[in-house]
Amino acid sequence: MTKPINLRQFRKNRARAQARAAADANAARHGEPRALREAREARAELDRRRLEGHRTERDDA
Repeated sequence: MTKPINLRQFRKNRARAQARAAADANAARHGEPRALREAREARAELDRRRLEGHRTERDDA
């Protein structure tokens, strides 16, 4: 026979796990130093410019 499941505890544990995942995502996004964040953003901009420079047709609309 299987063990009964307490739905209240199951819901609380699921909510805790979701909150922990959201907190980890926020910590990763906002927890990095300013210099690293600016370097990452600069690199993304450079990559975007390089990709745009290799286009053969432009959308001027």
